[in-house]
Amino acid sequence: MPIPRTLLEHIKQLIPPLNGTLHKGQSGRVGVLGGALDYTGAPFFAAMSALRFGADLSHVICSPTAAGAIKSFSPDLIVHPILREDSSPGDVKPELNSLLSRLHVLIIGPGLGREPYMQNFAKLALELARERGMFLVLDADALLLVGTELDLIRGYRRAVLTPNVVEFKRLSENVGVDPSTPPDKRAEVISKELGGVAILQKGAKDIIAIDTTGDAADPEKSLLKDEEKERTKEVVEVDVEGGLKRSGGQGDILSGAVGTFLAFGKCYEDGAFGDGQIAASRMPLLAAVAGSMVTRNTSRIAFQKQGRGLVTQDMLGEISKSFSEVFGSESQGGDKGKL
Repeated sequence: MPIPRTLLEHIKQLIPPLNGTLHKGQSGRVGVLGGALDYTGAPFFAAMSALRFGADLSHVICSPTAAGAIKSFSPDLIVHPILREDSSPGDVKPELNSLLSRLHVLIIGPGLGREPYMQNFAKLALELARERGMFLVLDADALLLVGTELDLIRGYRRAVLTPNVVEFKRLSENVGVDPSTPPDKRAEVISKELGGVAILQKGAKDIIAIDTTGDAADPEKSLLKDEEKERTKEVVEVDVEGGLKRSGGQGDILSGAVGTFLAFGKCYEDGAFGDGQIAASRMPLLAAVAGSMVTRNTSRIAFQKQGRGLVTQDMLGEISKSFSEVFGSESQGGDKGKL
């Protein structure tokens, strides 16, 4: 099913121009919160893919037990090892709040793990980000957190949830979706019950759904000025061909991609570029669709080269080419972006 032309044109308007008019940081400052003792690859893939998608700066907020490994993976990442097991949320709050003030978007979940201290820090970060009106991506074990405390995210329409098959089933149960609901309708039911939060259901085809028509869509919680005129129900299916190998970490690249497009959207919203005509309430849907399209296409390109031996690391080097194929060479700076 082709992506509607109007929607695709709106996505292209959110891509920062590469014409020399922007300063460092005006193409997006992305943060990833995750990374504990056993999980260093996931936050790396999310943060590094953000840079490959075009963000200017990418930060990883993690445990000291993960910081050394993540730092060694790439000097391009800015690593903050402040999530100490022996610290309380109150201890971490001032420094974390200061970090969030420098970001356009926060991705919570890659490599987060289920240790109580990491889950508590994720909850704190989510609450602080909401207070700031930040765009959010929630993935992996951050979905476990919000599934058990739905009010953490309910009604906050500047967020995208990116569950895989297992996570989606669990989230459906947490929200109370009727088991008789057709599978392709469940994402919009979850969105409606959560007050219009964007749901990116990963699968053979990705389903992105937003439904703000329910009682849970509280304008005061959404922090979107155009909430009332944007009350709507919208579902987009992305069936762009992907690779046939599902190696661990591809979901982290997707969360990085969605986060980057949300950062683009924030820069657009702030007036760094563009005409300001796209409503802020459209950003989560546009970012989810864009991230899905490019990530799936990147998987296809990498699989064509590596086949059964594909690992997620192989995808990072193909993101730029994939971006150009999906959005045109002009998205990569005109002649300088041609491959």
